[in-house]
Parts: sequence; structure tokens; C-alpha cells
Amino acid sequence: MSALSDTRIQSQHAMVSPLQLKAELPVSPAAQACVENTRAAIERILRKEDGRKLMVVGPCSIHDCKAALEYAQRLRVLAEEISDQFLVVMRAYFEKPRTTTGWKGLINDPNLDDSFDIDKGVRMARSLLRDINDLGLPTGTEALDPLMPQYLGDLISWTAIGARTTESQTHREMASGLSTPVGFKNGTDGSLVTAVNAMKAASTPHSFLGIDLNGRSAITQTRGNPYGHVILRGGKQPNYQSNFVRSCRDALGAAHLPANIMIDCSHGNSAKDPARQGEVLADVVTQIALGDGSLIGMMLESHLVAGNQALGSDPGALTYGQSITDACIGWDDTRRMLTEAAERLRSVRGTRWAAADPLAAVQ
Repeated sequence: MSALSDTRIQSQHAMVSPLQLKAELPVSPAAQACVENTRAAIERILRKEDGRKLMVVGPCSIHDCKAALEYAQRLRVLAEEISDQFLVVMRAYFEKPRTTTGWKGLINDPNLDDSFDIDKGVRMARSLLRDINDLGLPTGTEALDPLMPQYLGDLISWTAIGARTTESQTHREMASGLSTPVGFKNGTDGSLVTAVNAMKAASTPHSFLGIDLNGRSAITQTRGNPYGHVILRGGKQPNYQSNFVRSCRDALGAAHLPANIMIDCSHGNSAKDPARQGEVLADVVTQIALGDGSLIGMMLESHLVAGNQALGSDPGALTYGQSITDACIGWDDTRRMLTEAAERLRSVRGTRWAAADPLAAVQ
């Protein structure tokens, strides 16, 4: 008789369980304090109890852990300098959704050569997250594979659901059970209703099929996530301007959801031109300075070296500290832009939030 299942599966092998991986790479006391304090601080920002803004900044994706850690060391210093105005979270994106094909991230292909050593990739990702949190710098990521939060979630302080997956029931269910606040991006076409519906869906309890810490299939029941927010990332046109923010605020109100909006200064809002992220950031800072309390944060794509580069056939020939996915601004521009943004807000709002720094406990 002919086979009826797995007819297109080439091979399978057992993967390390989440419990085993956490035993190999446990959370340090410093990292635990960083995650706990930052999650609580972001929740306070979303409840409007902390007047600072969330600043999620870092590489479009991480392909070189050494360069990522160097970036984190620099960002930690800058984060402390501007902590009276911004709670800085480093982008630590290890999974990349692709429109068609391409490199799918460090976890999927850590060797950058289509060898797809996922066991190695997930270990590299967890080790780097631990190192960054040990610095006292929190991390944020995009949740793509619904199994990955069991492996990495205890080292993440903030999560995004991407434009391609915000409409996915699987990702809405997953978001309802995540331990972090979650931002939902508008659709790639700019659709706002997709993100609002996702935020509403994730705020309610769900039951779905997942895995437990031992890696076994498990029926997962969630409580719902009350700390969702919309991320405006542009689409066919930019949507960071005040009229779009107002429309989003109205849509959230009509859905009986809190008016919490983050602006992604990259992607459709910058027309994928990294240099234009500064224009977007300046506009958003102006809106905040004028008193728009619905704007709770911003995102920037930034790396050590500006621009991006093709992966090519020789990973050893890559420029150190430069993105192999979306183009980023370089470090000098990152420091200048964030410092200027903090100075602008400081001149309007003062420094009354300085005492609320959640990282103080781990400095």
C-alpha cells in the first residue's frame, strides 16, 4: 500500500526541549531582574502611570552575535543617558518572515549557508539574549514560530506580532498567552482594522494546541493579554502623521480598547529608506510634545554600520555590524537621533520621570 502521510517530508529529528535548553542556559539573577522590572515598567507606560515612552531600537535582524553584543553594550550606555524620557528596549529579532524566499533568521539558519541547524540557532539566540539582559538592557522580538516562546520567552520583555501574521489566528492565540506586552502591526497594505481586531482577540482567553516545557504536545489555555497595543508601520503610504494617529485612536475607542499606539519609524513609514527614519521620529516627538498621550513608543532599525548588504555565498566576507536584511541607520546617527529626541522632550516635559528607571535594580 502507498504511504498516505509525510509524502513530502525528507527527514525529521528530535529537538532539544525547552526545559533542557533552559537547564543548559539558565536565566541569571541579573537577567531575571532586568526582564521582570522592564515588563512591569512597560505595563506602567501602557497604563499611563509612567510618562516615559518606549523606544525599541536595534538591528532589523541579528545574524552575528558578536556584533549584536557590541551594539548592546553601546546601547546600554545610551539607554541610561536618556532614561528620564525613554525606556530603551533592544530589538533582538531572530526570525524573519519572508514574502517569498530568503534567509529566515538566525534560529532557522545560524550558519548563513542553508544548512538549517536549528538546534544551534536556538542555543545561539538564547545565549545572546541572556548576555544582553545581563548587561541590564532588555530585549524585544517578533514572535513568529508559535513554539519559540517556550524556548526564549523568559528572556524577552516586549513582543511584536508582524504585519504578515497579525491576521493569523494562531498568532493571536499565542499573543493572548505571552508573558510580555504585545504590539500588533497594521497589515502590509496599511490596514488598521487587522491590528485592532488582533489586539481585541488577544485580550481574551483562548485554548489551542501548543507544546509544554518538555516539548510534548499540550492543550494550552490562556488568560488573555491586557497589554496589547497597535504599531503603525505604514503600508501603501506612511501612517505616522497625526491624522492617522487620530484615526487609530478613534478605532481603538470604538472597539473599547485602550488608546495605546506605537510608531514604527521604518518599513512603510520611511519607504524603506533608513535615512528617513529621522524625519518620522521627529514628527512623532512633536506629536508627543504637543500632548498626544496615545503615543506610547517608537521603533527604529539601527546597527553598528549603516545600510545593508547581500548575504552572498561567503558569510566570511560580510561587513561586520551591517544588516543582511532591511537597511538600518548607523550607530552615530542612532545616538544623535535618540539624544536629540530626549532633549526635545526634556525641554517640554522636564525630567520628572527619571526616578522611574526600571533598570536601576540591576545597574
